[in-house]
Amino acid sequence: MPYEHILFDMASVPEVSVMKPDGTVEDLQTTEISVDGQGEDGKPGKFKAYKTSFKVDQEGDSVIFVKYEDEGENLIDFTKAVIHCGEETWFGWDSEVGQSTEILPYMRPYGMEEGFVFAGQAKYNGKVLAGAPVEIEIYHTLDLGNEIVAMAGEMFPYDPPIVFTRLTKSNDNGEFVYTLDEPGIWFIGATMEPASESKRNVRGVFIVPALEAFPPVEAEGASISSAELTSAVNEAKAAAQEAKDAAKQAASSATSSPAFGAILVAIGLFAAFMIAMRRK
Repeated sequence: MPYEHILFDMASVPEVSVMKPDGTVEDLQTTEISVDGQGEDGKPGKFKAYKTSFKVDQEGDSVIFVKYEDEGENLIDFTKAVIHCGEETWFGWDSEVGQSTEILPYMRPYGMEEGFVFAGQAKYNGKVLAGAPVEIEIYHTLDLGNEIVAMAGEMFPYDPPIVFTRLTKSNDNGEFVYTLDEPGIWFIGATMEPASESKRNVRGVFIVPALEAFPPVEAEGASISSAELTSAVNEAKAAAQEAKDAAKQAASSATSSPAFGAILVAIGLFAAFMIAMRRK
């Protein structure tokens, strides 16, 4: 469960493949490993998982795709992720790899920033999947997941998951859209729910990373509040008045004109702005 960072043992060995930018497909070998984490009961433990690797040997976009079956959960998962390589070699990210339930992205699924809209189309056995539930979750680390889940439980005790799992539905053409409003790794899953309970749900999952806003937003505290600017302006005006009074005493009446004082005040206002900026 990505949002809560809850782990569980994998019930079967996943089938992992990669479609390279030129369209060739390579089946990848997996190795069983164990990972530390937290289970659904909230207790720490070790959980069965699998790892694999492959060499990126072509420029363009490679698509990693996985089939995973969990009989206990009555679920078959088909997951996709895009690996990009090469400057401005933006092709292959929308490849259809032939999964039973599959999400096809409508926009390039990398280089996206927080607040960007992700749109795609869900298919089942090559045909549009209409009216399907589409769940959207962001991945959290364990500490952050525990903190946010506890907060949600306090704020929404009647149904905390309303802020965990976001939900939309595909339209008649299998299309859907959703805004990824935080930076992080997002999991988007469209599910084919069979009419008979004896059949398994078949879910297609697409993984999308969202970056922080670019260019980076100015650090908090770089802006000036109206109260701080007013204070700095008043300080500058007082300094300008002192300078004007001193000038009157040290110079002749010809040089201590109102215009000279106005110049000092104008310089002081500019200085006020610089003072306020330095305070940040």
